[in-house]
Amino acid sequence: MGERFVNFMGGSPLNRLSWLRPSHSFLNAVITSPATRWILFNDGLPLIATHAITQKRTLALLPTDDVRPLLGIGPYFGQGQLEGEADHSDAPVLEAARLHGTRIVFLGLKEATVASLEGTPFFTIDVADLEDALVKDAVQTSQCTDSSITLNFMDSRTAMTSLDVFTAAVFAEARSMADWNRRNKFCPACGSPTFSLWAGWKLSCTSLLPWAYNAGGRPCPSGRGTQNFCYPRTDPVVIMVVIDKSGDKILLGRNKRFPSKFYSALAGFVEPGESYEDAVKREMWEEAGVRVWNVRYHSGQPWPFPANLMLGFSATADSSAPIRTDLDNELEDARWYTREEVLAVLAHQAGNQPATNSDESVKEAEPLFKMPPPTAIAGVLIKQWAEGNIKYDHGTKGSL
Repeated sequence: MGERFVNFMGGSPLNRLSWLRPSHSFLNAVITSPATRWILFNDGLPLIATHAITQKRTLALLPTDDVRPLLGIGPYFGQGQLEGEADHSDAPVLEAARLHGTRIVFLGLKEATVASLEGTPFFTIDVADLEDALVKDAVQTSQCTDSSITLNFMDSRTAMTSLDVFTAAVFAEARSMADWNRRNKFCPACGSPTFSLWAGWKLSCTSLLPWAYNAGGRPCPSGRGTQNFCYPRTDPVVIMVVIDKSGDKILLGRNKRFPSKFYSALAGFVEPGESYEDAVKREMWEEAGVRVWNVRYHSGQPWPFPANLMLGFSATADSSAPIRTDLDNELEDARWYTREEVLAVLAHQAGNQPATNSDESVKEAEPLFKMPPPTAIAGVLIKQWAEGNIKYDHGTKGSL
């Protein structure tokens, strides 16, 4: 089903033009294009445009003229040792290098036509390390503001629920990349400061710069071979709906941190030395004491908090077997729900609204339990099963 189903924040709609990331001439040309748009973050909080009357929220997409004061002195890519100086060498360590100013990430191009290089280029930056007054002035004087539109940095999870399919997918890429660049300021191999190259898609150690003086010290190990900390990371997480052998019950769990009455599909990080299927089986045993089989992939979802890839699965289990939540003590509760019960929750107005810890509404109006919204893959998997789109597999116990 994975190829036929695209979750919220998925779809990757931009042509990322990865082969042009090392080209400072391309990047310096496209960054000043009138068509270019910028997504701004402030310590991970996206800049959101809110309509004063309707209160409708959208991701603010600023032109380069608005953000130019935040970018520093050009050239913006292919910078030399001194600020304002261009590098003219062919050294691989300086390919589209950005040594001065806040880090910039080229996200890709929204193509005007298929297989063309014309359209809307997208960039992103996180302004958290810039002066507050500079950022405030850039936002308040933006061309995107008027009497009916206000721009504010706001909580990412709150903001994403109001995004359309396109901007949600671009937001997912932008937030993960901005976060990765901001977190990794020092080389894990030697502790020296890092700098960005390849339009923000690679980091390198400053001790490897041609003019670096290491005082006879040992060369940084990151200069040899391919290092995984030089490139953006994605952390895979398995998330699964477990169906009983009758096909009419589903196992959901309640984390200790969840709001009242909130239940969801179980999930966990993939560990080194295991496949996705292995991770599904291990997580189900550790969290609920349940043995599963017939593990089947459904679909994936980018989850930029900060850089997860949610991998949705279904599996089979025996609902008559005891449930245990005392192994890793992560869950407060886990229980089986029937299809009828889940459908009733889906039909309820408050059944799959975004979870909050706010005061509860009138008890009589509440559903049996609450579940994730359709913007989260957990909500999608549960809904897909309840509506009969994830079928019970009659495979033999012990198989994948």
